[in-house]
Amino acid sequence: MSKDTETEIETKTDPKEKIVREFLRDNPTFLDKNTDILECLVLPHNSGKAVSLVERQVGVLRDRNKEMRARLDNMLQTAHDNDLLFEKTKRLVLNLLEAKNLSALIETVYDSLGKDYGIEFSSLTLLGDEKKLPRTMARVSTMEKANERIGTLLGANRAVCGILREDEMTFLFGERGRNVGSVAAVPLRYDNLYGILAVGNSDPNFYKSSMGTLFLSYIAEILNRVIPSHLK
Repeated sequence: MSKDTETEIETKTDPKEKIVREFLRDNPTFLDKNTDILECLVLPHNSGKAVSLVERQVGVLRDRNKEMRARLDNMLQTAHDNDLLFEKTKRLVLNLLEAKNLSALIETVYDSLGKDYGIEFSSLTLLGDEKKLPRTMARVSTMEKANERIGTLLGANRAVCGILREDEMTFLFGERGRNVGSVAAVPLRYDNLYGILAVGNSDPNFYKSSMGTLFLSYIAEILNRVIPSHLK
């Protein structure tokens, strides 16, 4: 290309493009050393209206590369989220083990679910005689009343997710139950049924029957190991 032609092109070129042109001209091996840039470039072959086979193959490979990158980004994000969840859960377990009494233990549960996990509504209900149980942040109900109000939930052998009746919401969350749209609840058992743990969200579609409940079930298993000893 003659100098006059180059001068004409540079005159018509956008300032940013001019910088790129000058850089590539001064660094002719740049693309050889940075092949990842080539993956983003569109380099059509001069084959008229027809799309060359090479160009088509490059397009397919570029699309596959984008898909693989998206999958990798998703895997990395999932791994990051799992790391954060592990750290929060480890912190909860350690704090539960350090709790000196039932009141401190229950407070730890509420504090962790609300602040650490960012759960909108949380409720831990203990079943028994309110006069005989230590005073804590937990709700307390007799077994008879609980069976009458949330018998279906107590009879489940796993966590239950979805929308509950208004009276069930009220039983679990008190007056705040009117603002709860959906719930995930799991019975607490250690030899015998002694309580129920529930978390809620104002969005009716947040907790669905199809969602996984591994986390909530794991928290319940931890509580089943630490709470009963404080109820004796």
